[in-house]
Amino acid sequence: MSTSAGQAPSSSSPSQSASPASSSSPSPLPVRSVTEDEFDSWARMIADTYGADRSVEELADQRAATDLGRTWAVFDGAVPVAGASVYPRVLTVPGGTLPVAGIASVGVAPTHRRRGLLTAMMRAQLTDAYERRREPVAVLRPSEAGIYGRYGYGAATLGNQLRGDRRALRFRAGTEFGSGTVRLLADAEARPRVEAVYDRARVATVGWPDRQAAHWAVRLADHPHRRGGATSLRYAVHEEADGRASGYALYRHGSAPDGAGGGLAVVEVVELAALSRQAYAALWRFLAGIDLVSWIAYEGAVDEMLPQLLEDPRAVRSTPVDRLWVRLVDVDRALAGRGYALPLDLVLDVRDAFCPWNTGRHRLRADGDTAVCEATTAPADLRLGAEELGAVFLGGTTLAALAAAGRVEELRPGALAHASAAFRQDRAPWYPGGWAFPLY
Repeated sequence: MSTSAGQAPSSSSPSQSASPASSSSPSPLPVRSVTEDEFDSWARMIADTYGADRSVEELADQRAATDLGRTWAVFDGAVPVAGASVYPRVLTVPGGTLPVAGIASVGVAPTHRRRGLLTAMMRAQLTDAYERRREPVAVLRPSEAGIYGRYGYGAATLGNQLRGDRRALRFRAGTEFGSGTVRLLADAEARPRVEAVYDRARVATVGWPDRQAAHWAVRLADHPHRRGGATSLRYAVHEEADGRASGYALYRHGSAPDGAGGGLAVVEVVELAALSRQAYAALWRFLAGIDLVSWIAYEGAVDEMLPQLLEDPRAVRSTPVDRLWVRLVDVDRALAGRGYALPLDLVLDVRDAFCPWNTGRHRLRADGDTAVCEATTAPADLRLGAEELGAVFLGGTTLAALAAAGRVEELRPGALAHASAAFRQDRAPWYPGGWAFPLY
């Protein structure tokens, strides 16, 4: 996610960026940036920590999307043993968009675990972003949910893993499908249309990031060894009567165990975006009409529309799972960078041991399209930690829910209910595409 909207990742040399080693670190091995000659071995080491390999083509795609000046590593001699990278992006937040530091490619070699290397890299990333006034917010999708709370990240979005019985996906009477059609297109013809639809949809959907050319190259890479036995990617594009693309579904044909030693045919929907409810319904009608398929698997939002369009909502089973975790790097800039559902004049007493510059009282004032947040000595209305601020930032998790769990303390009667409603938004935030490596 870029330092400015629409800017592709750069490939600055390590000498052009701040040295990560300048940040205090509990690690006896220094944290530093990666050179061009070291990138392949670094990237293969990261992939190995996830139990994966990297082909020459995948390395090229990843390198094109990676800024070496913000790619952090720990080397034991000449051998990379830990790493993490920042992918600058622009994320849709309540009320607009905001530059964020997308954290990905995080890994520590099994030979060097429990030595403080991950903590040293996290501290280096966040200190660099704050001191250089880069992105005010960092985001990541952890492979393990129990790791990043200690660094001030909070679970801000949920993915809704849907499994639909294709034969039971009967739409309610009166469902509007519009006058458009769905066409299956080849990769080259589909890509520009898919990209255009996504770019319009993402500015209206909290939790969706921008995608530059390098991000799309990784997102749509279709290497056979990464398909898990499924087919190549299919592109279903919804077109209006005048030929304009207004939605798409990216999917594969795969299989799943049937519980009796056999297999069931499954359609795996990788990503779906639509610019109208009619296009959305038409795409799902198309998917439900694919023959010889038992199940359709998809990960959407927790308030996904599909069950509301069906005669039998139980035809779709859902399992929520945490996806995007958010960390406020600079509390004042971050809170001033999003919109609020209600006018606010709120003083937050923030505790942030990992980024101590955020610790203290912050006065947040918001009225309509304008928000200001700054240090204050006024009495606090709410007390909370950095992890809780990250969790509520996108408007999914509520302050009231966290307070019920003892994680937010109300210091002025009435402040909690009003603040919780102001941070909230109408639709649930979510990140498209489920879990993938890296953050695209």
